[in-house]
This record gives sequence, C-alpha cells and structure tokens, in this order.
Amino acid sequence: MNCPHAVAHEAASAGATVVIDPMVQDLDGETARLRDAGPLARIELLGVPAWTVTRHAEARQLLVDPRLVKDIDAWGLWQSGAVTHAWPLIGMIDAGRSMFTVDGEEHRRLRTKTSQAITPRRLEAIRPDIEKFTEELLDALAEQGKDGVVDLKSVFAQPLPMRVVGMLMGVEESEHAMLTKKYKAFFSMLTPHEERMALLAELDVFYAELVREKTARPTDDLTSALILAEEGGDPLTEEEVVGNLKAMVAAGHETTIGLILNAVRALLAHPDQLRKVLDGAIPWETVIEETLRWDTPTTHLLMRFATEDIQVGDNVIAKGEGVVISYRVIGRDVEQHGPDADAFDITRPTPIRHMTFGHGPHICPGAALSRVEAGIALPALFGRFPGLRLAVPDEEIRKLPVMTQNDMEAFPVLLNG
Repeated sequence: MNCPHAVAHEAASAGATVVIDPMVQDLDGETARLRDAGPLARIELLGVPAWTVTRHAEARQLLVDPRLVKDIDAWGLWQSGAVTHAWPLIGMIDAGRSMFTVDGEEHRRLRTKTSQAITPRRLEAIRPDIEKFTEELLDALAEQGKDGVVDLKSVFAQPLPMRVVGMLMGVEESEHAMLTKKYKAFFSMLTPHEERMALLAELDVFYAELVREKTARPTDDLTSALILAEEGGDPLTEEEVVGNLKAMVAAGHETTIGLILNAVRALLAHPDQLRKVLDGAIPWETVIEETLRWDTPTTHLLMRFATEDIQVGDNVIAKGEGVVISYRVIGRDVEQHGPDADAFDITRPTPIRHMTFGHGPHICPGAALSRVEAGIALPALFGRFPGLRLAVPDEEIRKLPVMTQNDMEAFPVLLNG
C-alpha cells in the first residue's frame, strides 16, 4: 500500500476524520464520536480513508442505491494501487466471488440459490435440533459451572450457532472447533496479515473439498442444496458455492454469538427489565429486537463503492470512494429511536424498527435463523438458571480486537447467583 496516511490526510480535508480503533478499546466512545460527526462521517481504517453512514434514514437510502456497489474494482484506491493485498483488512472485502461481493443480476442469481436452501420451512424443520443442541450445551454449562465461574461464551453461546450452521451445511461436528478457531483468528486484528491471508486460503481449501464431497454424494444440507439448485439461472460454480459458504458460516455463527451474549449482558445490567421478561410481561422477541438495535452484533460492515458521485444531504460521496455501514451507530440514531437511543429499554412504547441485519438487496439471508436460535437459547438459559449473574464487574468484560464484529473475549458467569 502506497503512503496510506498521506491518502487519509487528503481525504480528511473535507471534514474531521474519526479514526476507527482496531483494538476496540472504547466502542461506546467511538459510537458517540461517529454519531456526532453527522449522517456521513469521514473515517480512517488502518490508514485508509472512507465514508461511513451513521443514521437510519441515510443508511436506508444508500443501501438501495444501485450506484453503491460491492465490486472492489469500483474502488478508486484499489484501481490506483494505493490499496493492495498488503492492507490488513483486504480479506474482508476481496473475499472471493459470492452473493456478498457482487451486485445486480449476478447477486440475485447467487442469492436465489441460497434462498432455496434457507427457507422458513427448513428453519421450522430444524427447530427441534436447535432445542436439542441448546439443552445439551446447558447440561455442559451446568456441569462446568457447578463449582463456580464458567465462561458462557465458550461453553454455550459460541458452540450453539456453530453446531446449527454446521448441521445446515453438512459439516461434521469434529470440524466445528477448527472452523471456529480459524474464523476467530481471521477477524482478530492481533493476527499477522500474512497469517490472516493464509487462513483465508485454508478456508477456501476446506470448503472446496466439502463441495466436491457433496457433489459426489449429496445429502439433505445447505451445501448440497446450493450445488443442486436449478432455479435462478445457471448452476453455481464451485468458486461461487465456496464463496457463499465461507461468508455464510462467518455471518451465521458470529452474529448469533453476539446477539446471545449482548442480550444476556443487557438483561443482567437491567434486573428490573429481566424480571418483566421472566414474569412473562415482556416477550423474548422484544428482548431480541431491542438488543439488535442497541448493541448490534455487527459493528461496521465493510465496504461498498460509489460508481458515480452520490449526494447525501450536504455531502457528496465521490465516484470511487468507499462507504462503510456502521450498524452500531445507526442503532443509536436519536432521530430514529428517540433521545434515549443510548438506553437499553424493552418497554419502549413504539415498535423497535432497526436495520441491524441490513436493508435492500444485500439484507442478511441468515437473519431469521439468528432470531430463531436466540429465541430458543435465551429463554432456555434463563429458565434453567434464573439466578444467572456476571462473575466480574460489567466494566471488566473486554472486547475482542475485531473491527467488524461486536465480540467479547469471554463472559464469566455464576449460574446460581
């Protein structure tokens, strides 16, 4: 990458630039700074300048604007060589061909295949499996926590969504720990860049082998469904199936980990609201939606690019510039959610209308799955352990150094107060 800080300085001349902290030391402070910067804020991502959208209305506008695309070849800094594969975040943007990296007719073709594989009927069909996995993991949690502190993340919130998405894909359970480890290392800003790119290549090999196995011997799983899907144009290529699976597993388990843990953390910090839920006065669906709004599993989504100048209020996103969607800031938009947008409140008098799973053509295809998992996991957890509480002060919970996901290092709890 050629002189990224000089590039960033040039971009910053259009307004104050908020530097996104790769170590995620002060997420609430960063959220406030970005919100204060206006509907569109200039940011710097590891030396690279971009815009980020921070308000609900403007995000809805941009996420359906066909002039804002996922194709990295539309990025001016990529075209000029100012950003190369040496940039540490490039693997999160140039991740191979999938429905997450193409637009228009090609996106519709790839997404149609996935929609055929994740249907409401299929989600209902796997509900008993999710309930079974939940009970098994709660048994493990009880066993490991019987003598004291246990990590809710590593024993429950992390393995549950990986089991579910692994079952959907037809991945053997023996591979789940390996996949979890590789994805965690890929997203961590502590992982050396060369190692991160090697992990991406290793995931490509793993999924290519899975696709070849399912091509030869298809079974009742998402991978086979993607390979065999006939509607929506030409069949997917191996590269396209691999790209879809690689991204879907990342989104499918990371999002749900964050949703479960953030909901538990919010309820434990607001015992009066927890009591209303346990008494049945407030449904768990409301807890899930308020958590998704208030403490989004995805912090910043990288990246879209302007194919021509786009006017947004008083600002212009110039052709070739990159745009990040800052979902956590959008969830705290006071114009959308009121002056108390920074408060977690499941008793809000108006419906909670957030866009944490996106909006428009690229809305998250696994949103319903994540909601189903959380809707099973949370009531089961508190039903088994109504006296659950944090084993450390809340302020000691540390965020993982991940710029895109809202994730924690660990979540130590005592099961019976």
